[in-house]
Amino acid sequence: MKNLALIILISSIQVFAQSFSIKGKVIDFQSGSSLSFANIRVEGTTLGTASNVNGEFELKLNAGNYKLIASFIGYFSDTISVNVNSDLSGLIFKLKSTEINLPEVVVKPGENPALEIIRKAIEKRKQRELNLFSYEFEAFSKGTIRTTEDITSTGSGSINLGIGESDTAKLKVTGILESHSKGYFLKPDNYKEIILARKQSANFPPSVNTLTGGRLIQNFYSSDINFLGRDLPGPISNNALDYYYFYIEKTSAINNQKVFQIHIEPDNPSDPGFVGKVFITDSTYDLLKVDLILNRAANIGGIFDTVNIVQQFDYYDGIVMPVDYRLFVTANFLGLARFGFELNTILFNYKVNKKIDESVFNKAIVTVLPDADKKDSTYWFTTQTIPNTDEEEEAYKRIDSLESLPKEFWDDFSILNSRLKLSKTFSVSAPLAMYHFNCVEGHSIDFGFFINDEFDRRFNSSLNLSYGFSDKKFKQDFSANYLLGDYRTVRLGINAFNKTKILFAESDNYGELFGTLSTLLYKEDFRDYYYTKGFSVSAEGEIFPVLKSRISFTNRTDKSAINNSDFSFFYKDRSYKQNLPVYEGKTNAIKIGFELDFRNYIEDGFFRRRTSLGRTYTLISMDVTASDKDLLKSDFDYLKYEFLSRTFIRSFNSTTATIKIYGTYSNGSVPYQDLYAVPGNISTFSSPLTFRTLGINQILGDRVVTLNAEYNFRDELFRLLNIPVIKRLEILLTVFFNAAYGDISSKSNEILVNPIQTFKHPFYEIGFSLGQGLLPLSIEFGWKLNYRNGNNFRISLSSVLFNL
Repeated sequence: MKNLALIILISSIQVFAQSFSIKGKVIDFQSGSSLSFANIRVEGTTLGTASNVNGEFELKLNAGNYKLIASFIGYFSDTISVNVNSDLSGLIFKLKSTEINLPEVVVKPGENPALEIIRKAIEKRKQRELNLFSYEFEAFSKGTIRTTEDITSTGSGSINLGIGESDTAKLKVTGILESHSKGYFLKPDNYKEIILARKQSANFPPSVNTLTGGRLIQNFYSSDINFLGRDLPGPISNNALDYYYFYIEKTSAINNQKVFQIHIEPDNPSDPGFVGKVFITDSTYDLLKVDLILNRAANIGGIFDTVNIVQQFDYYDGIVMPVDYRLFVTANFLGLARFGFELNTILFNYKVNKKIDESVFNKAIVTVLPDADKKDSTYWFTTQTIPNTDEEEEAYKRIDSLESLPKEFWDDFSILNSRLKLSKTFSVSAPLAMYHFNCVEGHSIDFGFFINDEFDRRFNSSLNLSYGFSDKKFKQDFSANYLLGDYRTVRLGINAFNKTKILFAESDNYGELFGTLSTLLYKEDFRDYYYTKGFSVSAEGEIFPVLKSRISFTNRTDKSAINNSDFSFFYKDRSYKQNLPVYEGKTNAIKIGFELDFRNYIEDGFFRRRTSLGRTYTLISMDVTASDKDLLKSDFDYLKYEFLSRTFIRSFNSTTATIKIYGTYSNGSVPYQDLYAVPGNISTFSSPLTFRTLGINQILGDRVVTLNAEYNFRDELFRLLNIPVIKRLEILLTVFFNAAYGDISSKSNEILVNPIQTFKHPFYEIGFSLGQGLLPLSIEFGWKLNYRNGNNFRISLSSVLFNL
């Protein structure tokens, strides 16, 4: 850590030494039109930048004499000598078109000359990989968000967009994120980026801004490029010649070096990939630039109207490195919400194949320095940036002005929100969350008070109050927790409650709103409930970056609940099933556990956020719960062990697999309400990683092992089958296999209050689901392989909407 701090300190000193601004523009010599994204380098150094969309640029340099070189494919470079002893502006680079006579490409019968060029470019990429051992760089990144109406954001990173605007409404800049970062790479796969400074428009909290110039952009010198959760072959990937069709559009030049402009598109238009043009030098076969879009097949559901990527490269110590990256995205979601996003990044100050101290690298792939949000205008004046356009300057002023206005109660109101914000950290229940219904409590009024991110985002608290008009009981549920540590990796919590609880809630995958609607409309309350009163205290925190431990103590008293309401909008002749009783008594228990998580994380300035970047990972957790009559004065004596692992596997193309294994084993007398319920479903609906042919709480026990395995083919299998009509329908396929063993110990069996069903030998089921790329709904088909009785085959609907 000392070495890392020294590197950052030196970097900061170098940055603040850049005290003068040199502004100018790059234009076409003949027409005077702006040359967007032209490269500007400082001769004899690794410093440089790129012009913005209007051809404008800005360099930050120390006092001295310099030669500035502007270059652009299809033009001769232009050089300007400057004596820097004060700020300079008005520099104009006038680039002349390379009007040199390039030989025509002779196409021989049966031979495509573009293929040989791409083949040699692939070999050059492989040679580059062998020669590149390490590098450092600096980057400036700017993200610009465009919507039809002004937007707001939350600390968790969600963005509130207006819906239903006219398709003809013009997109305007409604959010800007900027950052200055330093990146490090060391072979084979060590990567680290440090955000030295960041700023953003006033409608975004700082934690949203983790833009960096290296890790989060695609480098087209890589073999595969990840977009929208799918690895796509790059233009010079190992299998590019088998995947793409190439042809030479024309020959151009940069200075006197010939450059081939080559068109690229997938051989099969229904295969996901890139369409556009790449620029490769003659004789050296270096990739200098890409200007590509994602084809429709790579854009499942067609949410994005346009995904355009422009990236350019230059030479540093004889090795080609990316010098910028531009991403332009526009989207129209079902005609309800239109938005756009632009990412502009410049990379400069490279140090290639220099020694890098390995202590720089750790589990944090991106770290925001503690003072990154405190940098003032002096810092940004001396830091290399991309000049704001007039539109961006106006957007900053408009957004800052809007955010400074006092907030009205209705400003953040939405019928879809579950909370209403009364201040930055205080909120209350919204109408959507102020009512629920079940057959025990009847019609219930709910109201909650919530404090979030108070005291430097360390304190969170909630008080939920509820009254059931049928059981005539007033319920309370209070919780509070405080976070400790630089990245808030230690949590202390307390919970006091006197409430109604869902029986076996840990195995229930449906939301409260879904349960209320199901009960009111179909008169089928698929849940059981009981009353619980008591408190708990807990503590958890990181011991090591991959290891988190936890401990808690719970004191609670449980009582059975009965049906108190027979209300429903329809089916008046039906009756609700009787609510199941629980084993009444007091439980005092200590729970100790740990969690292993080997994923890397992003330190966003406040928290550590785990990320796998779409790659394979495994999470493992174990817990031991002890309830003791003598020591803890509990009504129950038992020792419970629990194990949970969840593995996410990235397979071919965009396909993925998820494997969940759960096991529990108990010694002693476990009360009915603390048994484990194998996750099942109600008759018409289902959820991922559950048993589709089993009912809710159908199988119970205190000695249970379950396996849930799902393979998400997305639309890849139908593409491989190459059936013309079907492969264009973007049908998503998931197959699943589930297995379970369940039993109950003799002591727990002695205190059972309800009969239960177990699996003395393993139960198996298989099935599959079909969906469509744009719809949040799928149809699932499940079959029992054994224990065949009653309904052995089930068709159901699955949707994320059922979790509401």
